[in-house]
Amino acid sequence: MRTKKDILVPKSQSDLDKLKLEVSNEIGVKVPHGSPTGKWGHIPAEKCGDVGGNMVKKMVESFERGLVK
Repeated sequence: MRTKKDILVPKSQSDLDKLKLEVSNEIGVKVPHGSPTGKWGHIPAEKCGDVGGNMVKKMVESFERGLVK
């Protein structure tokens, strides 16, 4: 059975990580570079939500541009 945290398209993980870094740099969130687990435990939930929200916004914009083409 699929859980909530399962990755639907495993090949997309590296692209999502790149997008997360790009967005976090744009909005000024310091990313835990070199963290062995890649966890964002020291970053407040509000900032993580800002990064996630902006990631979704960029993905929707990209999808909409693809629909127009």
